[in-house]
Amino acid sequence: MRLTTLSYWILPVTILYAVCGNCQLPSARAEEANRNSPRFLTGREPKAAADPTPPDHWSATENVLWKTDLPGLGWSSPIVWGDKIFLTTCVNSVKGAEPRKGLYLEDVDANKYPPDKSERAWKVFCIRLGDGQILWEREVHKGVPAKPHHIKNTLASETATTDGERVYALFGNLGLYCLDMDGKPLWTYSIEPRETQYGWGTSMSPVVHGDRVYLVNDNEEASELIALDKRTGKTIWKIPREEKTNYSTPFIWANPLRTEIVISGIKWATSYDLDGKELWKIKGKSILAIPTPFERFGLLYVTSGHVIWGENRIYAVKPGASGDISPGQEGKTDDFLAWHKNAGPYHPTPLIVGDNLQMLLDYGFMACYNAKTGDVVYAKKRIPNGRAFTSSPWSYGGKLFCLNEDGVTFVIEPGANFEILYTNSLTEDDMCMATPVIVGDKLLIRSSERLYCIGKPAGDAKGADKAADKSAAK
Repeated sequence: MRLTTLSYWILPVTILYAVCGNCQLPSARAEEANRNSPRFLTGREPKAAADPTPPDHWSATENVLWKTDLPGLGWSSPIVWGDKIFLTTCVNSVKGAEPRKGLYLEDVDANKYPPDKSERAWKVFCIRLGDGQILWEREVHKGVPAKPHHIKNTLASETATTDGERVYALFGNLGLYCLDMDGKPLWTYSIEPRETQYGWGTSMSPVVHGDRVYLVNDNEEASELIALDKRTGKTIWKIPREEKTNYSTPFIWANPLRTEIVISGIKWATSYDLDGKELWKIKGKSILAIPTPFERFGLLYVTSGHVIWGENRIYAVKPGASGDISPGQEGKTDDFLAWHKNAGPYHPTPLIVGDNLQMLLDYGFMACYNAKTGDVVYAKKRIPNGRAFTSSPWSYGGKLFCLNEDGVTFVIEPGANFEILYTNSLTEDDMCMATPVIVGDKLLIRSSERLYCIGKPAGDAKGADKAADKSAAK
């Protein structure tokens, strides 16, 4: 099912594109490049301060430009290049167990589930940003899953990546599949199925940088970091990692001194150069590593945590480090650490808004720290009725947005004046685990059932928000 509310202006745009083809003006090409979101967590803020932003208010119908139902199940975030959205899913041939919302300790060991013998189809979808139409879908593999996964995980949790010429879709325990922008298969890098902790499955997304695609396969048997030629899929190098199962997507840190591949882990957060040589490492201090490293103010932020176990560290690392830079070692100083705290989140990757690092905690709390110094702005503030959060927060228009697993977005004033401004709710069947993506004046929200495109209807730039304000006030 697809709901379109903008058909009266899509046609002229389509005709114009058909006439012009690829002969875009330089300004149009620059605008298109500016709104691309080519990999995991690149679409959490507007690309420039002057960019138009999506509306602050929405529901399952209000300020919805279109919504497209999605088959199967996947927690991968959408990625965007130009007018094309790419995402992955895995379709079961029979009705399987539904993922369960919330935080719980029962059913922890997926290896104890009855073996899943149903046939699945792993697919990549391309959806047009303008109207939500499915342009193509490509089945890359069909078969019975080789390994189990946690009831809240899926077999399509890794977010794809693109360089504007190819799409690279990773499915853990299967392989990395390279397609052209029209869905034609170009090459496949097969991955041997391996055991994960408690059979929880996989979710570390690939990254493309320069002429290479980098992927991490951390598991209970033989973890490794792999560099592939992005054009051919041939292995350039592969190095072992002294790690077990992890879920943190690697981050390419281009700082003034060098370009590094940084990977968070349970034992260590580790930095490598582009040839796979280890540069520095710092103790992980947690039983799981899920948040992705990120950069701001010339510092690299690395964190991991759990809602119950571990020290849950967060580090702000300066460029140029080497060796073991873990704090508190005898005879060593913290020369390469701007600050560090025992305060890391479990699932969501923190976000810096202004000078403040906003940290969303899974069980419905927000913490805030000065991103440059680590000083506490506030330690914890409860999000009323927040319940469980897995996706990472995003920001625009001076506001912070946090989407819980029930499909409710809490709009929060960032910084010291913690205040819930209002909430935006989707439908009851929308379970949300994927992080939304900002694309210019549009917001893409993926749920378990569908993909929403949130935006202001043409000719109603202010009216929709005014109506929403009145509704919220009631």
